[in-house]
Formats: sequence, C-alpha cells, structure tokens
Amino acid sequence: MNTSPQSRLHHTLSMPVFLPSMIIIGILLAICTLNPSAAEQFFLQGQAWVTLKFSWLYILSVAIFVITLTAIACSPYGNIRLGPDDAKPEYNFTSWVAMLFAAGMGIGLMYFGVGEPMQHYVSPPLTEGRTIAAAREAMTITFFHWGFHAWAIYCLVGLVLAYFGFRYNLPLTIRSGLYPILRDKINGPIGHAVDVFALCGTIFGIATTLGYGILQISAGLNSLTGWETSNLQFQYGLIAVVIGLAGWSAASGLDKGLRRLSELNLSLAIMLMIFVLFAGPTLYLLGAFSDNLGNYLSGLVQLTFRSYTYEPTQNEGWFNGWTLLYWAWWISWSPFVGMFIARISRGRTLREFIIGVMLIPALFNLVWMTVFGNTAIWLDMHTAAGALSQTAGNVDALLFKFFEYLPLVKVTSSITVLLIAVFFVTSADSGAFVLNTIATRGAEKSPAWQSVFWTVLLGSTAAILLTAGGLKGLQAMTLIAALPFTVIMLLLCFSLCKGLAADRLHFSQKFSPSTTFWTGQHWRTRLAQILQEPRLSDVERFIAKSVLPALNEVAAELQKQGLSASVLHGDDNAVSLIVPQANLRDFVYGVRPLKQPVATFALRDASLPMSSRPHHYVPVTFFEDGRQGYDVQYMIQQELIADVLKQYERYLNLMQNQDSHLLNSAPGHT
Repeated sequence: MNTSPQSRLHHTLSMPVFLPSMIIIGILLAICTLNPSAAEQFFLQGQAWVTLKFSWLYILSVAIFVITLTAIACSPYGNIRLGPDDAKPEYNFTSWVAMLFAAGMGIGLMYFGVGEPMQHYVSPPLTEGRTIAAAREAMTITFFHWGFHAWAIYCLVGLVLAYFGFRYNLPLTIRSGLYPILRDKINGPIGHAVDVFALCGTIFGIATTLGYGILQISAGLNSLTGWETSNLQFQYGLIAVVIGLAGWSAASGLDKGLRRLSELNLSLAIMLMIFVLFAGPTLYLLGAFSDNLGNYLSGLVQLTFRSYTYEPTQNEGWFNGWTLLYWAWWISWSPFVGMFIARISRGRTLREFIIGVMLIPALFNLVWMTVFGNTAIWLDMHTAAGALSQTAGNVDALLFKFFEYLPLVKVTSSITVLLIAVFFVTSADSGAFVLNTIATRGAEKSPAWQSVFWTVLLGSTAAILLTAGGLKGLQAMTLIAALPFTVIMLLLCFSLCKGLAADRLHFSQKFSPSTTFWTGQHWRTRLAQILQEPRLSDVERFIAKSVLPALNEVAAELQKQGLSASVLHGDDNAVSLIVPQANLRDFVYGVRPLKQPVATFALRDASLPMSSRPHHYVPVTFFEDGRQGYDVQYMIQQELIADVLKQYERYLNLMQNQDSHLLNSAPGHT
C-alpha cells in the first residue's frame, strides 16, 4: 500500500487558525440555534455598545485609509510593482475589473440600488423628507456610502497583502501584512489571532450579504410567480440551491468558474443598467449624475469626518444604522475582498492597483446608484405618485415594485433574480477561496472538499443568522465582528508605510565611490562588512585604522610639496584633512560616524543575519561646501587616498574656474 506523505495528506488547514475559528463560530451559531431570542438580544446589545463607544474609531479609521492610499498613489511609491520589477499582470484589465467588481459589491448594489436612495429621500438626516432637497441629500449620502471610501477599505487590505505577498514572497495571509511590526512573531500566537479575527469577521460579513441576497431573491420570486416565499423553509431551500452552485464553482477553480461567472455578472448588470437608463427619464438622469457627483466631491471632506455629534438626538439612530453600519460592513468584508483582489493583481503597479480598485468600481457604483436611485425618486414624484416611497420600508421587494413602473417588468424582474443569484454564487465562491487561504496560511493547492466545506459553512451561517433576528441580527453581528479587525487594519496601514520606507531605502542605496575603481581585491573582508550592521565602535575602529592613516599620509605628502595641510579630530569622533587657501574656501575632506535606521524588515532567509537593533552606524564623508556625503565603509586605505585626491582635484578645478570668472568680471577687464 502507498503510504507516502503525499497520499496521507488529507487537508492543508492550519489548525492554530482553523480550530479556534470553528470554536468561536460554532458557539455563536449554537446559541442562535438553541435560543434565537436570546441571541437576537445579545446581538442588539453588542451593537449598541459598539456604536456608543467606538463610532469615532470607525470614522477616523476610514479617513486614514483614504488619505494613506491617495498619498501613496500620488508619490513615487506608486511606481513599485506588485512582484518582481519585470512581473506582468496575470489577468487582462477587463477580466480583472469584472472579478473585483463581482466579489466586492454585487448583491449590495442590487439590494440597495433603489432601496437606499428611496429611504434617504423619505427620511433624510438633515432636511425634510419627500422634497427636492431631500432628493439631493439622499443621492449625496448614497454616493458617500458607495463611493471611494468603501473601496479604499478593500484597497488597503488588498494592497498590503499583494505587496508583502508578491514583492517579498510572504504567504498571502493577513498576518503577513504585519511582518514589519511583528517580524517572526507572525508565526506565533499573535499571528494566529490575527488570522482568526480575519476569518471570523469574513464569515459573518459574507453571511450578512448572502442574507440580503436570499431575502431579495425571495421577494423577486414572489413578484414573478405569486408564490409564498417569505417563510424560512423556502429561504433555506434557496440557500441550499445557490450554495450548491457556489460549491461546484469553487471546486472547479478560479479561472474556470469564478472568472466566467464574474464576466457574465458584469455583462448582465450593465445590460440592466442601460435598459433602466433609456427606459427611464434619460435626460434627467444625465443631468442628475453631474449634480450628484458635484455635490459628493464638494462635500467629501465634511462627509468623511461627520459623526453627527452636534445633532445626537435626531440623527444618532440614522448614523448608527447607515454610515456606521456601512463602514463596519465594508471592514468585515475587507479580508475577503482584499485578499481576493490581491490574489488576482500580481504584476500591477501600486498606482495602477489603487486607481483600479478605488476609482473604477466606485465610479461604476455611482453611475448605478444614479440610474436606479434617481429613476426611483423621479418615478415617485411623477408616475407613481408617492407609491414607491410608501414601499420604501420593505427594501426586499422595493426593486421589483420599481420595475412595475418601467416596460418589460417580467423580463427585467427575471434578469434581476438571475443576476442576484449569480452574485450570490460569485460571493460565496470567492469567499470560500479566501477563507481557505486564511485557514491554510496561503497554501497553494488544497483538496476540493475544503472549498465545498467553506461554501456550506457560509450558507449555514446565513441561514442560522436569518433565523436568529433576521436582517437586524445579521447587521449587528457584522458591526461587532468588524471592531477588532478595524484595529488590525490600522496596524496594516502603519506596516505598509514601514514596508514602503524600507523599499525606498533599499532602492535608493548608492554604491560606494570605491566601486568605480575596485578591482575585486579583499573581497572576503568586504563581504563580511556587507553582511553585518556596524555599531558605533566598529565605525570608530575603521576611522582610526583606515581613515586616519590615509589622511595623515596625504597631509604629509602635501606638506612635502610646500602646502599647509593638517588633520583635525572633531568632537563627534570625526577626522578631517584641511588644506587652507588664502582668500578662498579651504579644502576639507572629513569622515564622521552617521547613525542610520536599519531596514524596517528583512527577507526571511535563515542564511542571512538579522538584527533587532533599530539603527546602525556608517562612516560618511563631509566637505566644506556642504555637499552630501557618502558611505566609505568598504574602502581600504589606498582607496581612501585615491578618493581624497579625486576630491582635491575637483576642488582645484572649481577654484581655478572661480578665479577665471572673477577676473573676467572685474572692472576694466577687456
């Protein structure tokens, strides 16, 4: 019988991550199953506590993410490629955009495309409902919730994972993004805890979205067929069918399954949006998009930081139920979407990644919300005569009620149900892929049953949470689960900045001037110097044994030539050769110890030495004219003498040119 290690390998799960996650999820789902009313009460109390104590944290954190990504995209860091410098993108641009769009927003756009603008129109936070001002405010708020901030949350996690995963060959897991901070501790309990939080948050975040999808599919089938679809048994059946399709797609692989479904998704969504655009008030929508975009961009700073602190009584519930819940929802989805888009983004530059992830899907969202939201508001003001606003509280059925006021209601409703179902499949499919990646610490090849297991777990979680509290229970669990990962994301943001600084430090290093005339002699000594991080005592020893004798030798030779030359010792352990010149700037060639930061992190190669010291010292030159010095630690005495003579020759040429210029500009000179 074959008993090779490979034949005994039945799974690729990392037990320190998998088991604690399953225990936490199992306990919560058991409570929901055994005592749904107690679970609902627990969820709502937890949600109230989080919103009371930490609403400020969500608001400031999302603002930090947006500012950080914008700064990176506008800086030279944007030229860095996710992978080796010669890496090429794995997917073409169209497929890439389709996949990240389908994973990131699909069901939400269908559920809230009409529902959110109409609810804000009926009950806006700062103005009177069902007015022109309410319509304007409704669209501005909707743009804010579905615009750049949402995708900045995804973009940050995706960028961190792709950067450390592809540029430094670390596993494609959340813990890898903290390597500059934790170093080797990412392999211990702290790293395991980070992945456990990411896995649990991802499961509950996706389950919330799948719950939205099931409720809307049920409402759509009721509209199309008249069936009674609101009971839990019917919804459980829907979950079983769609999760079965998702499991098949996940088992078939990323290229064969998810890419094709994503492209189908995007095509159907665009077709539906174009139909609504031309079937609805087209000219009004074109003008509305311009107004919506202007209002959104002009108020972006105020919207970003607004927490309604000065209007707590009338807007606290609105703020907690919309903006705060959205930020928590996006954050809970960020391990899932971030890791997924990281996986498909190898070879792209940081700038291309940030622009592609933050701007393109966000702009599509804004167009979508204008087409569906403004059409619904216009219909309510005109054709529907207020009937849509009266149905705004039932978001599950609102989209299908909206289609009743447009042509081809059966066709559009059928396409919508199909679209939501495909979005459901792609969300569960890509979610299973990401959950498996987290639970296996980035294992490249896993048995197909693991992908099926994660899709079944997602479907079961959505079904149980729908039983225990319905949509409110799902939302409350999302808000609670997102809190610890918000802190982790802030650490990821700081870690990315440290990593980029180390990258810049690495690529900005200049070779020692001795390299230009080095023959390869004393290479063993030079290699030993390269592989160590010198202390102050090492640099002082180098100055005493190599620099000082070289400068003394040059000074002695200059004195033989009749020049006044001397070697001085400075207070900062510096030594310098000084050659005075009458009426001109003295020639100075000096070397001093300079404290420099050690690279923030190093490649995890056991053959390379690593240091826990944050700084090291190097011998750096300085001159009288204030020019920037350079590192001379690899020079031997003869090379130092050659470098001094090179600088002295440059000094004489400059002084000769200066004398000539003064002579030519003197009065009376012809």
